[in-house]
Amino acid sequence: MPGYDPLDLARSTEPRVYVERNRVSYRKYFRFRVDRWYGGIVTGDVVGCNLRCKFCWAWYFTWGNTDRGYFYTAEDVALKIVELSRKSGYRRARLSGGEPTIGFKHLLEVANEILTSDIAFVLETNGIVLGYYREYSEAMGAFRKRGMEIRVSVKGTNPEEFYELTGADPRFWFVQIDALRNLVEVGFEPVREVYPAVVLSMSGEEGLKKFAFVLRSIHPELPELIDEEYIILYKHVKELMKRTGLKPKYVVLPDRIPDRMV
Repeated sequence: MPGYDPLDLARSTEPRVYVERNRVSYRKYFRFRVDRWYGGIVTGDVVGCNLRCKFCWAWYFTWGNTDRGYFYTAEDVALKIVELSRKSGYRRARLSGGEPTIGFKHLLEVANEILTSDIAFVLETNGIVLGYYREYSEAMGAFRKRGMEIRVSVKGTNPEEFYELTGADPRFWFVQIDALRNLVEVGFEPVREVYPAVVLSMSGEEGLKKFAFVLRSIHPELPELIDEEYIILYKHVKELMKRTGLKPKYVVLPDRIPDRMV
């Protein structure tokens, strides 16, 4: 089965969305916003990803054209997030849109700045970098018990679904699982600090049961923490799926998003 290598894609993407100048790291972002997810959260949306998900809600900005957006330092990002937090009253922040582990030094700096500001920080990641490079998971360990949450979004319940959803080499589904294993082994606690999400649009409940079995081998509590994801049929997502030929079995309409996904 063919498929691209997400690690190669991360390496080729990084120079376009991450730079260092005079030992200061800069990462490209396309917007900062306040959103309803997690009961209310401040978000910095990064440009650049190492997957090409056929249902990506942010593809136009994150990987459709990496020339979009502007470079910011970690201090710049923290200032924007703290200001939006003050205005909104939300004390939780995240990086989303693309893949935040690209430009890893910048991620560490942003996490430290935000957590030092007494705002909880959610890292949303596909887990491939953290799964392949254990030392990166170990570096994240510096934020244990400081208000860091890591949400590993696994694309599908098995390698075949991963390929259908992303077009990437199916072997990298296991690398996403390795990210959860690495993070648990370096001390992140399930429930409070690390948990899995999984896209169920290709398999539904049957796939969920099999996925839970895989997670149980890592930690007995992980299956109880699964955040179920389904493709949301935004107009631009429908257009992308038409282009890529993706035909999911289960989807959610934008005006019918369940509480579990918010």
